[in-house]
Amino acid sequence: MSDTKTVGVIGGLGPMATLDFFERILKRTRAVREQDHLRLIIDNNTKIPDRNAFKRGEGPSPGPALASAARALEVAGAEFIVMACNTTHAWEAEIRAAINVPFISIIEETTNVVADLRPESAGVLAVDACLSSNLYQDALTKRGVKPVLLSADSQRTFMELIYRIKNGDPGDTVKRSMATLAKKLEAQGAEVIIAGCTEVPIVLTADDIDGELVNSTDVLVERTILFAGGELKA
Repeated sequence: MSDTKTVGVIGGLGPMATLDFFERILKRTRAVREQDHLRLIIDNNTKIPDRNAFKRGEGPSPGPALASAARALEVAGAEFIVMACNTTHAWEAEIRAAINVPFISIIEETTNVVADLRPESAGVLAVDACLSSNLYQDALTKRGVKPVLLSADSQRTFMELIYRIKNGDPGDTVKRSMATLAKKLEAQGAEVIIAGCTEVPIVLTADDIDGELVNSTDVLVERTILFAGGELKA
């Protein structure tokens, strides 16, 4: 697989999610020897402004930093760009405008997978800034799927869990609480659950729920490998 494309990854959003993405790339790539793995250039940029704070009017926009990171990855040799974060796709237009290589959207790819399952409704586990930007709501509605969201109280709990994961706590208490939230979405009628934040798959698996789980990290991992010209491990 010497002719595979070099992947540029805007990471650090947060760092545990970036590490999880990289690990899943390694595990899902069919490789007989180390040279068969993809070349990834990862910018673990933890200095990009907080997306949720900006949406609350409490900090600078992450848009310029995201565009700068994408440009730097292209200059470094990346032949396409991915971003191991759902929420920052609210600034996708700024990123695309800054580069001359393809950009793969985790939102589009994930909702395409959901649509292929043909559910009437899908529950969305995503942070406040992602929801306030209507990223998944719009993408699902466009595909004829009704988005199901957590109640305000449950969403506050979800945000607390996400920041605990970002701060290095993916322990059993967090795992049980995340599973409880996913089951609440199922109780509200969601036929499919979208792990629409890249911290969620660190603690939530398909075994934790009754229905189908669409893991946005896994979707992006598979799309990245295939777009780069690699092969998926069976």
